[in-house]
Amino acid sequence: MSRDRVRVVVTGLGVTTPLGGDVTSTWSALLAGRSGVRPLTEEWVDTVPVKFAARAAVEPGEVLPRPEARRLDRAEQFALIAAREAWQDAGAPKVAPDRLGVVVGSGIGGITTILAAYDTYKEKGWQRLSPYTVPMLMPNGAAGWIGIELGATAGVHATVSACATGAESVGYALEMIRTGRADVVVAGGTEAAIHPLNIASFAAMRAMSTRNDEPGLASRPWDKARDGFVLGEGSGIIVLESEEHALARGARIYAEAAGVGYSADAHHIAQPEPSGAGIRSSARNVLTDSGLTGRDILHVNAHATSTPAGDVVEAVAIQEIIGDHPVVTATKSMTGHLLGGAGGIETVFTIKALYDRVVPPTINVDDLDAGVEVDIVRGEPRKLPGGQIAAINNSFGFGGHNVAVAFASV
Repeated sequence: MSRDRVRVVVTGLGVTTPLGGDVTSTWSALLAGRSGVRPLTEEWVDTVPVKFAARAAVEPGEVLPRPEARRLDRAEQFALIAAREAWQDAGAPKVAPDRLGVVVGSGIGGITTILAAYDTYKEKGWQRLSPYTVPMLMPNGAAGWIGIELGATAGVHATVSACATGAESVGYALEMIRTGRADVVVAGGTEAAIHPLNIASFAAMRAMSTRNDEPGLASRPWDKARDGFVLGEGSGIIVLESEEHALARGARIYAEAAGVGYSADAHHIAQPEPSGAGIRSSARNVLTDSGLTGRDILHVNAHATSTPAGDVVEAVAIQEIIGDHPVVTATKSMTGHLLGGAGGIETVFTIKALYDRVVPPTINVDDLDAGVEVDIVRGEPRKLPGGQIAAINNSFGFGGHNVAVAFASV
């Protein structure tokens, strides 16, 4: 790895997911191979063709005070909960405001606020709208609230790159520290889009699984019977620091944030480029940026959404650029797909796998697609060896966004 620039490390982790309201409960459920996908019970469920999703395991209203929750969109609620956990996990570092940044994005933003507010406007008039409607619907709202709470003045940013958003936020945060803009950055992604309009719209694209009779088996990356992704919700946030700053305060370090690789397909607004050229490019770029080689990468948390088009292409790209030696998992098999929040929680999972030296399994892979030749972790968690190792989290999004973030053990 290159040592001629600022070294960046991870010191705090926070999540709220369909498997648990914090890192500990979520990680335990992942290792146990538990699905967070459940039938929907809302009144509107009969109006949509997909009748299940991966709802958050802990409702944000159970965590946040009611007056605070009322001025936040659900996606913002998730982000604040995860950010507070990550910040405390990092030891609530003392850092000058102008050396502290935030990069937290969402693929869709406050979509449930937009739709509910429009209904209120039509039915009751503009006077009944909440004065917080605009801050609640802004895609940068989560980043803004976190920045205000922490007093971050080095820069507060919100990336928006569909399902690559959370990972791109981490990459941008890494660059903020490398270039000297900040010593500490809170970064990740959030999403709360389980709404009939969104489900119906994704279903119209034929992007979602319709396995209504077996929701827990619906998210099945790389399985021959996969028929689309499962919508999830939640947030994943990490705290990144310059190594110098972390060591000076005696922080616990989970991993080094070794590098980031970006690319764009420039092919189709919603379909992956069929040859996987963009995915291979992001993989090459993350190796170059981190100074790692394919042999250094022993684990990949794959984007693998359980869609027919994307899963095999990614597996082939991993094998070609990194090799067939890494152990590969798809945690979306248990959490569903959190869209802009996916890269955030999966970054946390990748770091935990390195730190704890264990990789969660991919569930529901009963009949592996013949085109997949990488080493998929199935059935039981897989131990990682000791010594210096590295891992990659892949995140791809509509619009052709490809992001790979590499982490190395310390």
